[in-house]
Amino acid sequence: MTLRVPRDGSGVVLTLPAHVPVTEGQAFAESRLSWLQQAVARIPPRQIVAAGVRVPVEGQDLIVTPAQVRRPTVDGHALLVPHNRPAGPVVAAWLKTVALVRLRAASDRLSARLQRPYRAIALRDTRSRWGSCTHDGRLMYSWRLAMAPPAVLEYVAAHEVAHLAHMDHSPRFWAAVESLMPGHAPHRAWLKARGGELMLWRFSD
Repeated sequence: MTLRVPRDGSGVVLTLPAHVPVTEGQAFAESRLSWLQQAVARIPPRQIVAAGVRVPVEGQDLIVTPAQVRRPTVDGHALLVPHNRPAGPVVAAWLKTVALVRLRAASDRLSARLQRPYRAIALRDTRSRWGSCTHDGRLMYSWRLAMAPPAVLEYVAAHEVAHLAHMDHSPRFWAAVESLMPGHAPHRAWLKARGGELMLWRFSD
């Protein structure tokens, strides 16, 4: 039995083996009530994208600013958004476009270096992983990587592209990641330490 408190604020997760009754799982959770309360209290509040809010874009905080524009535009430290539309959904759609452009370019470049072509790219709003690679060469990424520093996005692309050659996390796999992105460890550490912050953002009320 395991208890987990996701940093995205989505709620406590209790995982039980198939043979364990739910009542036993509930008793286990209740026995850890003090730990749960402390863990939940440490989670930062969710952030809502709206006018005047600072939103991370490629590792930089930009102020969401309504303006006479047709589509989101970066202007210095401002992210200009159409003044006559809700900011949240507009910013989310724009971030997905940014993510797809950056991740496709990185995946193209890295897979060519590895000489292992991929079959397709898909973006999702995943909670448990930043990317994945299927046995038939389909790459999946979280579009929230558009909010992370570019080197972090590059690391995730290198990680998933390396799976095109090694569908495991063996020493050979990590050697492939290192060959694709030398010195990747700090970017992997950033994702572990701060990736949860990106999950806290909400783009609608």
